[in-house]
Amino acid sequence: MRARRQFSLAARSLLAASLVLAAFIGLTGYALERAFENWAYSVLRERLQSVLYSFLARTDISVRGEVLIPEVLPEPRLDRPGSGLYASVYAENFRWESPSAVDRDLPFEDALKPGEMSFKGPVRTSVGGVYMLSMGVLFETRSTKSKDVRVNINVGENQSSVRRQIGAFRDTMWVVLGGLGMLLLMFQAVLLFWSTRPLRAVARDLALVERGESELLSGNYPLELSAVTRGLNEFIKSEREHLRRYRNTLGDLAHSLKTPLAVMRGLFENEPDSEGLRRGGLEQVQRMDEIVAYQLARAAKSGHQTYAAPLPILAHAEEIALMLEKVYARKGALAEFEVDARSVFHGDKGDLMELMGNLLDNAFKWCGSRVLLTAEPLGLPKARRPGLMLRVEDDGPGIPDAQINEVLKRGVRGDERVQGHGIGLSIIGDIVTSYGGELKVSRSAQLGGASFEVRLPPLGL
Repeated sequence: MRARRQFSLAARSLLAASLVLAAFIGLTGYALERAFENWAYSVLRERLQSVLYSFLARTDISVRGEVLIPEVLPEPRLDRPGSGLYASVYAENFRWESPSAVDRDLPFEDALKPGEMSFKGPVRTSVGGVYMLSMGVLFETRSTKSKDVRVNINVGENQSSVRRQIGAFRDTMWVVLGGLGMLLLMFQAVLLFWSTRPLRAVARDLALVERGESELLSGNYPLELSAVTRGLNEFIKSEREHLRRYRNTLGDLAHSLKTPLAVMRGLFENEPDSEGLRRGGLEQVQRMDEIVAYQLARAAKSGHQTYAAPLPILAHAEEIALMLEKVYARKGALAEFEVDARSVFHGDKGDLMELMGNLLDNAFKWCGSRVLLTAEPLGLPKARRPGLMLRVEDDGPGIPDAQINEVLKRGVRGDERVQGHGIGLSIIGDIVTSYGGELKVSRSAQLGGASFEVRLPPLGL
């Protein structure tokens, strides 16, 4: 099944912006059209009302109660048939229609009370929809012999004129909104292209790293991406360090095993005495066992990790100390702790256990009866990830200054009479180095014996 092609972030953003913009323009256009339509019909009513009042001002009644229509109509369109503007006057036994309304069969109001006004439309007629405004008027006669006359004055206008206005407005509005929408989309596309340029730069630099053309991400990235690229660079360096260590470990193991294997081959080929063969073979097997134990311990530690959950120091230290107190029960040695509750280790749990295990085991091995573990965070509160200070002290004989560099070498023991392979301190040094820290060996000012202090640097100061 073919993998579905994914859109880029810029394409997704542009598509989302297009949908939102289309919805906004559509709703805006609809609202503007409705508003203009209401305004147009309001203007139509005001225009009809103006014509009606002008017609009313020119209409009069005779002494005998006859309605007198003005010879000159207030609006020239009323004299022109088919103009779309109509007028009529209805009274008892009287009916008058403007020339423009002749033969139009317009259903004007003819029974309104004096002062009452009616507006309706569009009313369907033979000439299309018509908006009509009617008003009832009471004319008082100047003769006592004639009674007052009730008259209905009606004006109307075909809706085609309003529709033409609305249509013209709609066409203009959609052209303007459409043009603005296209300009906004073009601006959005340019803005997205510019905004996502750093992301494309990161992807391009990552591709260079994958092809081996670049060691790390080295571009000038924006603030929001700098933390990500810094983390990626740390991750890349960490993974390369792991690979380098694994390769070195395998090479060291192969190289270290060559000598005992060669010796064993010589024994098998040249040693006639079976007892000598057995004794020599056991010595070389023990040597190979030591070599394998060291290399496996060295390969097991994972080293610095860019993304690692913080591990509390006290709980793991108590676990190791409890085990060692049982191992060295004949000494009656006890471990004491001065651990800041904020002390944490950012890395692999196996590294932490290996580090503290070797430090405490060495202290228990050489102490008289007391071992002290001190832990403090480094770089608070400014560090993005705090560092760690670990110090293990004992009340044993200590290490002479002249021998400090020597005992840190792998395979070297401080006292050949003390059991061990002499690789514990070397493993500690390797772990500390892999985390970019430092190991300091001195004499304990508090207990008088040896003091091993490990400092792992904070991150992001």
